Amino acid sequence: MSAIASINVAPVRAFNGLKGEQSAKAAFKVTNGFKTSAMMVTYITSNGWTPCLEFSESDMAYTINHGPDGIVSSASCGYYSNRYWTMWKLPMFGCTDSSQVLAEVAKCSQAFPNAYVRIAGFDNVKQVQCASFLVYRPIGGAAKAVNARSV
Repeated sequence: MSAIASINVAPVRAFNGLKGEQSAKAAFKVTNGFKTSAMMVTYITSNGWTPCLEFSESDMAYTINHGPDGIVSSASCGYYSNRYWTMWKLPMFGCTDSSQVLAEVAKCSQAFPNAYVRIAGFDNVKQVQCASFLVYRPIGGAAKAVNARSV
């Protein structure tokens, strides 16, 4: 008998992407967007950054119209109209579980259904925001093209 014949080979299951089987226990629909958000939150917490939720009503979420004062808010002039969003509760100091952060996202989006919600990751050592991404867009909230967004 040869050495190759004695090796047990297990069949390999094909990769089906991020779509998994929905658990009957899940209180909400698990989607690729939800899993991607969880992975992004895990990235924030694994770097030791503090996750923080922020929200803003639709008319104040983007700086496209430069705010009510009409001052040009391009990145070169350093003007920050509409760039600061309202914080949801306190930053989640010491949080290491992405499901806790996403549960707060769900609470925030239920409390403010017409608002955009984003997660920011703050580095307490460097005292700067290191990451930020949108996790909830209100129904009817149009996505902006990358070149149409302010920095």
